[in-house]
Amino acid sequence: MKQFGLALLLLLPELLCAQLADLRLPISLDADSTDWDGKTSMLMFRGLRLSQGQIGVSADQGRASKLDFQDSVWRFEGNVVIDVEGGHIECSSADLKFTDHTLRLASIKGSPATFALQRPGSDEITYAEAGQLEYDLAAGIVEFADNATITEGGNQISSSYLVYNIAEQRINAQSTGNGDEKVKIIYTPNATRTPDPEIDVGAGDP
Repeated sequence: MKQFGLALLLLLPELLCAQLADLRLPISLDADSTDWDGKTSMLMFRGLRLSQGQIGVSADQGRASKLDFQDSVWRFEGNVVIDVEGGHIECSSADLKFTDHTLRLASIKGSPATFALQRPGSDEITYAEAGQLEYDLAAGIVEFADNATITEGGNQISSSYLVYNIAEQRINAQSTGNGDEKVKIIYTPNATRTPDPEIDVGAGDP
């Protein structure tokens, strides 16, 4: 770690104790620089890189109210890259919620934010983009909003709101019915392709 200030050093023992807890993977945090804002009680990082097991996050800037992953939300901004098991996300900003020292929920925004995912048991790569993503890592569910598009195996589905259940390989697509474009599906026949996710198409409020 580079140029870490006194305030951060004072908080390191708390982080190290969390890393030593039973059955918890260590969390590694590295940054080009860090500042402590006493007025707002915020830690601010530049050139931030955070990793835990197969999860990695990098961003131009990051901030948090405390160096604690027991129950906290971290804000990342600028060229944000998030790598999870089988997945790769690029976006402009992300709020990551940690509970019990584990990343549980990612709220993501971009113009658009992009998501590449290799689903379990398949060589196919699912590509998705949207203005907003909500990724529940524990449930394996991703919600896409604001010009959402998912492309897989030559097929594409677009809507104002999409929900992708990774484990069940199910896509739910809805139009809000408030002037948004209807659900649009482009299907490319290919007998050799692995089975596509089940698609539910609905209308009305998500």
